[in-house]
Amino acid sequence: MTALLELEDVEARYGPVQALHGITLEVAEGEIVAVLGANGAGKTTTLRAVSGTVRRSGRITFAGKSLRGGPEAVARAGIAHVPEGRGTFTELSVTENLRLGAYTRRDRGLKADIERLAQWFPWLLERSNQQAGTLSGGEQQMLAVARALMARPRLLLLDEPSLGLAPMIVREIFRIVRELNEREGLTVLVVEQDARIALRTAARAYVLEVGRVAVSGTSDELQENESVRRSYLGY
Repeated sequence: MTALLELEDVEARYGPVQALHGITLEVAEGEIVAVLGANGAGKTTTLRAVSGTVRRSGRITFAGKSLRGGPEAVARAGIAHVPEGRGTFTELSVTENLRLGAYTRRDRGLKADIERLAQWFPWLLERSNQQAGTLSGGEQQMLAVARALMARPRLLLLDEPSLGLAPMIVREIFRIVRELNEREGLTVLVVEQDARIALRTAARAYVLEVGRVAVSGTSDELQENESVRRSYLGY
């Protein structure tokens, strides 16, 4: 498969603190790839380096072109980022949140896209006028994903989608992500602490330790890797 996203020797800093030390990874078109690791390993910073929200160096290419600029330029290139903590606009309605997700688009097909997304999130139509802040945590996470999909991205960056949610809701979110990948060819790079569900969903994964790639491989390979099993899978 052709690489859609490539990172080569990427470093990132928060002021004087270096968070990434030469990260190299790739995501093929139509693939789901997971990034695993403990707190502070650099998982979230890796996504921020791609979306241009942290100081970065090294080479990042997307669809064969150098990826430069801040979040708006990255979004216009075809990358949507669902940050840790959901980031819904709590004072706005469900529909208003969805329309904001399409701000980079110039066409008028927003209503049709909302109806299309309702295949996976049926309650979007039922609660179109409901204030986002009154939704449950799981619904807010799903709204954040749906809002990102309104941009019709080629690549979806998902940061800790399971954070603070009940296992049943987490399974539903990952089921939807897997179906979007299978039916629509959506490419996904997901950061996740729940290694079990991440490896069940992704084709390949990278494990980060203190800002470096410690091990990588197919999901099957990592599930058989003794250090990964002990550290992240608990057996």
